[in-house]
Amino acid sequence: MAVDSRSVTALGARVLEAALDVWRRVARRAVIVAGPLHHTWRRSLHFRVVAITLVTSSLLVGAFAYLVATQSTNILLDRTRNAAVKQLQVDTDHAAEQLRGFNQAFDPQVQSSLGTIASYLSRGGPEQGGAIVALTSSRNPNLRAQAFDVSPLITPELAHTVAVDHRVADQIRTYDFGSGPTKYLVTGSPVPTGFGPIELYYIVPLTTEDQTAGQIRTMVLLTGAALVILLGVLSALVTRLVVRPVRVAARTAQRLSAGLLDQRMAVHGEDDLALLAASFNQMATNLQRQIVRLEEMSRLQRRFTSDVSHELRTPLTTVRMAADLIFAERDEFDPAVARAAELLQAELDRFEGLLTDLLEISRFDAGFAMLDAEPTDLVPVVRRVVDRLDGVSARAGVPVELTVPETPVIAEVDPRRVERILRNLVGNAVEHSEGRTVSVALGADDAAVAVTVRDHGIGLRPGEEKLVFNRFWRADPSRARQTGGTGLGLSISLEDARLHGGWLEAWGAPGQGAQFRLTLPVRAGDRLTSSPLRLVPPDVVPGHAVDARPASLEVTA
Repeated sequence: MAVDSRSVTALGARVLEAALDVWRRVARRAVIVAGPLHHTWRRSLHFRVVAITLVTSSLLVGAFAYLVATQSTNILLDRTRNAAVKQLQVDTDHAAEQLRGFNQAFDPQVQSSLGTIASYLSRGGPEQGGAIVALTSSRNPNLRAQAFDVSPLITPELAHTVAVDHRVADQIRTYDFGSGPTKYLVTGSPVPTGFGPIELYYIVPLTTEDQTAGQIRTMVLLTGAALVILLGVLSALVTRLVVRPVRVAARTAQRLSAGLLDQRMAVHGEDDLALLAASFNQMATNLQRQIVRLEEMSRLQRRFTSDVSHELRTPLTTVRMAADLIFAERDEFDPAVARAAELLQAELDRFEGLLTDLLEISRFDAGFAMLDAEPTDLVPVVRRVVDRLDGVSARAGVPVELTVPETPVIAEVDPRRVERILRNLVGNAVEHSEGRTVSVALGADDAAVAVTVRDHGIGLRPGEEKLVFNRFWRADPSRARQTGGTGLGLSISLEDARLHGGWLEAWGAPGQGAQFRLTLPVRAGDRLTSSPLRLVPPDVVPGHAVDARPASLEVTA
């Protein structure tokens, strides 16, 4: 009958698909079962120690049980084999003595003598727990005396060894004589006679030996299982004694980190764990003392800053009024006095900005800063910041490139704080751009909005991208200020970004400039997961640092 190859292919594809489906189900069940175990394995030291102890002890006890059971079985078998060989030798001598007077195999008395000998040597047969004795002749099949048909127990290999090689041999076979399958030890030996050699087979049931070996295996397995369980319980108890103080220390440390500085561990005894608890408590006491002292110092510092800032407002207002009057009449003074009036006005502006920033920082430190969020289009906010700093960038000779979407970018933000952040970022970029272009870009997606400010100045060394947000920190203290900053702008900007639930990040490389990225959630209160703009500019060459020294600078050895 012809078979369609397409049918065979379709059948094979269905079988393969069914096998893959079964495999996927098994894999899913394995993941469901192994998932919690893997989680527990990673999180519980107690579970790992007990599991390793159980696995290791199970392997060791299993190997020992196998060795004991095997050796016991071999010892029983060797003992039975030795007894069978000795009995076979006695029976062989008896059979040879009884058959010594016969010289012809066809003598009618030979067969009857063989039967008598076999019956005598069987000693009751298997019904009474005795052995089975069979007398056979490979040369004359008619000569055979056996109470049972034992031909299934005598293999050709065994018969050849006994009849042809004239050696004593044995083997173990399983056969059912009506009372169920039973193992037998079959031992054969040649019997010399006047009419030619015959074979005597001595067949011993191994029922007793099997029962004894089974009892030994059962006892070893039960003992091994009890030993493994005992080791598991002991390892669990010992591990708990060690792990429990560690867990208590971990929970106490968590409470300490949460601000509960009065938490301590209980000390019991004088062992190593008690020493650990005492040392931990001493450390907690020292930390509490230091934290309280630092909090008090911080509180006094914040109060001092706030009080000084407020107290300086009154004299500053008086000085400002006088300075404004002098500045308005500077054209009637000598050039030197007029220049001094201009410097006084500029420094008063800077001083007033510093006081404003200090007051803002004190509000952040005291936790009084509030966010006044409202839906705001950020495109005009970014444009307004760039336009207001146009005069500063023009005086510094720094062009500012602005890239914003053509459509509105709406986000729930505090426009005053966002504008302050961008004013600080763009002002710093103009100050550090070394006359090169500053790029400002606005981007948005469904969850976040971002603004990047990129300059091509001296850049930041590794590690300085975190330091730039510290108060009064400068990348190069030797550089002269161009815009008269207070040193608090980026710190305030970082706090404003955090108040929005956003990010303010910095990137920089020596000779490749720096870029700051402000990322804010579109909806107030949402959690940020990504930013629509890259922090590292796409034009950056990895591992390449540009020499940022002025061309006129000469270096001599």
